[in-house]
Order: sequence, then structure tokens, then C-alpha cells
Amino acid sequence: MIMAPTPACSQSTSAGFQNKHINEVETAAMRLSMLMKRSQQLILTLAMTLCVGSTTNAVDRPNIVLILSDDQAWTDYGFMGHPEIQTPNLDALARRSLVFDRGYVASPLCRPSLASMVTGLFPFDHGITGNDVDGRNDRAVLDLPLREQFRQHPGLIRTLTANGYLAHQSGKWWEGSFTDGGFTHGMTHGNPKQGGRHGDAGLKIGREGMTSVTEFIDLAVEQKKPFFLWYAPFLPHTPHNPPQRLLNRYANDDLATDVAQYYAMCEWFDETCGELLDHLDKKDVADNTIVLYICDNGWAAASTNADDPNQKLWKGYALRSKGSPYENGIRTPIMVSWPGRVKPERSKDLAHAIDLFPTIAAATGAEAPVDLPGIDLVDADARKQRTQVFGVTHSIFNLTVGDPDDTQQYLWCVEKEWKLLVRYPGKDTTRYRNVHVWDEAPIRLFNIKDDPHEKHDLAAKRPEVVERMKQAIEDWH
Repeated sequence: MIMAPTPACSQSTSAGFQNKHINEVETAAMRLSMLMKRSQQLILTLAMTLCVGSTTNAVDRPNIVLILSDDQAWTDYGFMGHPEIQTPNLDALARRSLVFDRGYVASPLCRPSLASMVTGLFPFDHGITGNDVDGRNDRAVLDLPLREQFRQHPGLIRTLTANGYLAHQSGKWWEGSFTDGGFTHGMTHGNPKQGGRHGDAGLKIGREGMTSVTEFIDLAVEQKKPFFLWYAPFLPHTPHNPPQRLLNRYANDDLATDVAQYYAMCEWFDETCGELLDHLDKKDVADNTIVLYICDNGWAAASTNADDPNQKLWKGYALRSKGSPYENGIRTPIMVSWPGRVKPERSKDLAHAIDLFPTIAAATGAEAPVDLPGIDLVDADARKQRTQVFGVTHSIFNLTVGDPDDTQQYLWCVEKEWKLLVRYPGKDTTRYRNVHVWDEAPIRLFNIKDDPHEKHDLAAKRPEVVERMKQAIEDWH
């Protein structure tokens, strides 16, 4: 572009002005041309980087294996120091894992506990507070609005499959079929007319072999896709019918029959975990697989609580275990194994079942809801900032759709050495109320560092601790 001379100027002045601006324009044009070329190169480089990055992520994104035992107390593993129960495969996993001795679940009951793992929410947020709406009455009809409500919440499984993962369900699953849960593959049909309630055909896994799981891993490896495996066998849950070879290890005059059977079931569960972990090695995917372990809730044999006069109210299992907010109901070891990425060590930091979703999302690059209350367990800074964990206990076979507090039995808080239980008079119309009815104290406080089995209630002696923690519970809830 040539600038026209200004008539008021002399010819020489006009020529100088013209030449000066021609040079400026040419220089600007050259700079613009160079800038455009650099921009094009930058865009091309960025596009190539994103393309390569996407390919790399598709191949290198870690597989996820979530192992969930069913009804196992926090003490009942070799790596947790149990003197008799043999769990060599989980012990080996612990040696290569970040292990949290002080892990907790959101609820001491399988269905709400598992629902919290999937959603990263507490039971009063996702709505599933018990196993059934009204005992076993009209379950097929009454459960539909509950499951529909549950599916409105973003979940771990759908988040992973939306990011290209194959996902397989086996074992315990309450929320309809595996497809209802967002899995791409699985075992549970969820049809009430065919016995669908809490896993149906999926409950065969482990007890009747591992074929469905191993075939899924084979499929994912063949298709070169990252995979998520939900391995939640009906173990060591009742019926306690272990192989005789395992029962023989524990059957002796020193152990009650129900204890020996349970111990053998714990070892049987461990054997199935070994088969699963060995198959990851066999398929050469173990190094790119995150393995997480947690238990849905605790359990203890009734005979172990025989000295408690209240035990006569409930014959199914020991009071203060399954269905209760005591340590044998809600505490569990939590493990995270990620070869080359997570340092194997024991951590005294507090861990929680609600942490599974944000931990897995962070590891896979998936996007979890920003308002989840849990943390990424691999993030040491996040763990150090946490000072308390919380949970809730509701009636076991009652729940009120749309009003979760209606059946609330306890709220609890754990911090450092302290644990506070706050009692509530929630509705409980089934025989399962006997798990709670004996416990009439409105507040209980325990020093679980010195008294991990909660023998000594210190509420009357430490009112200042009670008041502080009770306020924390109210603020949280």
C-alpha cells in the first residue's frame, strides 16, 4: 500500500514521508508474514502433539482393578497382623501398595456402602441408605424409584466408559443389571422375576471360578482398550461353606465352628484375588494396572461376642460389627497399587471409601464432579490437610425414599485418636432393629489409638472433645 502525499507539504518533504512509510509498511508486512508462519507452525505442532497425546493416552491410560471383599473385619488379614488368618496374596499386594490402615466406609452395610464408592457421595446424598425400602416386601416395585434416583448422580463407572474404558461387573451389585450400572460387560441381570436382588449370577464369581473376569481381561487386551474391573465376590460373606481343604487349616478345639468357617472363607477370598492378580501378570498388563482394595463393611462371628448379654438379641453375627458404626462395622484397610507411580508404604493418614472416585478420576485423566467430598488418595498434600472423616448408619432393611434421615441410627466422626458416635431414633420396623436397639447411649467417645476395640466410653470424662466433634458432625451433615 502506497500512502498519497499531503498537498500542503513540499515535494521533497512529501517524498521523504512517502519513503519512510513505505519502509514501515514493508517492515510490518514482513513481520506479519513471519508471525503468520510461526503461528501456522505452532498450530501444526500443537495439533501433532494433541494427536500423539491422544494416541498415547489411549494406550497408556492405566487399567483399574477394584477388589472388594464382602463382610470382613479390618483386622482379618495377614498384613494387618492377624495371628491365624492366611492371606498371602493380599499380603503381597500390600507390600507393593500404598496401604491405609485407617480406612473407613460411608456405611456399615453393603448396598449403601457400594453406592457411596460409585458416586463418591454419602448415603443421605445419593439416597440409598439401606438394603431395601421395606424389608423384602414388594421389592421389585418399591425399589424402582430408588434406583432411578440413584442413577441421576454422576458415577465412577459411567465416567470411565465415557472416556473409552471397557468396564466389567462381577459379584455384588444392587442397582439393577450391569448395563443399568453403566458397565459395558458383566454378570448380573438384576431381574427380580429371576431372583435378581443384589448380584444374582454375578455372585458366582470366585465361588465357582474366575472365568468371566479373566475372559474380560483377555478381551480388553486383545482390543487394546483400557479396562475397569469391578471384582466384588460374595466372599467371605455367608454362606460360610469353604473348601474342606481350607476349613481343615482352622478347624481345631481352640476355635469355635463359626470362627473357623469364617477364617477359611477369608483365605478362600484371598486365593481368588491371587488368581486375578496372576492373570494380570500373565497378560503382561500388571505394570499398567492400578489395583485398589477395600471392604464394603466389617463382620464378626456371633460367638466372639458371647460375653455380651445383648448378643442374645441377634444370632446372625456379632453386635458392633456389620450394620453398626463401631470399628468392626466401618473400618477397613484401603490399598492403592500403581507400579512405578505410587510408592509402596504404610500411611497413618485417614482414608475413606468416598475417595475412590476422585482417586481413579485423577489417575485416568477423567473428569469427576468438582464438588465431591472425597480426595485423591495419591495426593499426599490432600491427605495431610484432612483432619476428620465422617459416616452414617441407617436402618438395615428400612429406608424412606426422599427422606434419608427418617431411618438414621448414628452419625460418626473420626479424628486422630478420637471417635465420636451420635445416636438417633430412626425408624426401624424389621427384626434387624435388634442390631441397634440395645445401644441407648446418646453419645459415645472412644480413644481408638489406645482402645481400638472400643471397650471404654470416655464421653463423660472428655466433654470438651465431645462438644467439638459433635459440632463438626452437625456442620458436616
